[in-house]
Amino acid sequence: MVEPFGEQAAGIEFELLRTYPLSVAMAAAHPFARLKSIPLEKLATEPLIALRRKDYSEYYHFLDRIFAPIRAKPHIAVECDSASSLITEVEAGRGIALANLSFKLVAGKRLLYRPLTGMTEVGSVGIARATKGDVTPAGEKFCEILRKISNGANAAKGKKPAP
Repeated sequence: MVEPFGEQAAGIEFELLRTYPLSVAMAAAHPFARLKSIPLEKLATEPLIALRRKDYSEYYHFLDRIFAPIRAKPHIAVECDSASSLITEVEAGRGIALANLSFKLVAGKRLLYRPLTGMTEVGSVGIARATKGDVTPAGEKFCEILRKISNGANAAKGKKPAP
């Protein structure tokens, strides 16, 4: 998940639960597979498989923020309408993709992952809800469970819980 920002954040309250580093997903035959990590500058030179712009405009804002420090634009080779088609395109070797924690959980061992270095953006997991929205007792209980699970995961990894 990308934390809402700018116009997207209007009327939305976002409670950050966890952050995680971004990775690059690739087919086993990709030349980057032999690297231990992928510098942002190298990512900028590669064909990128991305989600479809008309359906995932926030994803493109996130890409712009990632590439802004090196004054580059990502080279989008293929746009996909779902995570499963994106995984298939990467697996077929048509390009590489940015991967977050949920992407790795879905794609599993079908792809290889390398940490992306040279940037400060991170993936985030949190609770998003309307600023003035009423939360049902069941909804509030669900949020409490999410907080507890998140704090436990952070503690298990030796990290401080997110604010």
